Amino acid sequence: MLKYEDMWDMSLGGATKDNEVPHWCGNILYVILCAISKTCWRWKVEHRENLRAFKGQGVLVIANHTSFLDVVIMWLANRPAQWTRFMARDTLFDNGGGLLGQIISRVGAFPVSRDTADRTSLKRAARMLKNGETVGIMPEGTRRGKGSKPSEIHAGAAFVAKMGKAPILPMTVRDAEKVKQKGQRLRFPKITVDYGNPVLLSDFDFLPKADRLEGCMWYAMRECFALSQRVPAEEVDMVALFPTGRDFTAVFAEHPIPKHTAQEVAAQFAPKPADAAADKQPAEQDKAE
Repeated sequence: MLKYEDMWDMSLGGATKDNEVPHWCGNILYVILCAISKTCWRWKVEHRENLRAFKGQGVLVIANHTSFLDVVIMWLANRPAQWTRFMARDTLFDNGGGLLGQIISRVGAFPVSRDTADRTSLKRAARMLKNGETVGIMPEGTRRGKGSKPSEIHAGAAFVAKMGKAPILPMTVRDAEKVKQKGQRLRFPKITVDYGNPVLLSDFDFLPKADRLEGCMWYAMRECFALSQRVPAEEVDMVALFPTGRDFTAVFAEHPIPKHTAQEVAAQFAPKPADAAADKQPAEQDKAE
């Protein structure tokens, strides 16, 4: 049996086909989980073409985080055409004597240490993007409203996009938080997955260098909440959502960020033979480290 640690550095749905995570486990789970979730929550997907435009290309998918079900529905919605490599809390992998680690590694998960600058995890995610894989990150780090700490936006996701030379695609899983609320019984609301337009890190070059990653993630997360709340991004109250974080509302009101279609960005980021050859050696060096 493969060690789950080995699967973290194997390809899954990317350009490299000679060292891929076996698909059989993920395919079986997809059929089972899709049948259950479709029956219980009748979920549907809106604007999935924005994700499909990046099939075979690296793209970083981000979302707001309200429920454990977010990740499951997000993974199901991206399949069967695309796998998603998710950053998952490192403590999950040893649960059940390592059985959970085996399962989630086979469907694409890899670990990240919370509240630390996990350089290994960031480099691993960037390498996946360079290999043409889809990487999923919840920049809030944990579910909204859980724990004593206020929600905050972690800029590490933008750093991964920068290292992986990939666009950021905001999305949301709407109403998943209604499935199980504290003190209430299990509910079966209709869940909707919605994809927005891609965000380019280069559009934030007007900001001071020290603020670019933070500003980019603030903007991209505002797009996620706009999808979740079904309102224009400018109407999202980011101060209420992130009371302890920096507010970029005035900055982006003065300097609007250009809108891009997924097809336009996918064409811009389409891999070229020369680029693939240039990226191969650094990727191999990263793996060795």
